[in-house]
Amino acid sequence: MAKTNPIQFFREVKQETLKVTWPSRKETLLTTAMVFLMAFFAAVFLFLVDQILGLGVRLILGIGS
Repeated sequence: MAKTNPIQFFREVKQETLKVTWPSRKETLLTTAMVFLMAFFAAVFLFLVDQILGLGVRLILGIGS
């Protein structure tokens, strides 16, 4: 493996950074909103499953009123 000096390394990093296609502001906001929405739906789903399973366990074990 060839060793490069730090100056050459940073030049190559700069060249690679210029090749990156950055998302637009609209794309970033849309994907962020989708992540929050999916996290919300996952939290609601898991909450409901937990409540149903908890109810089932309480009925089977006869705990509670």
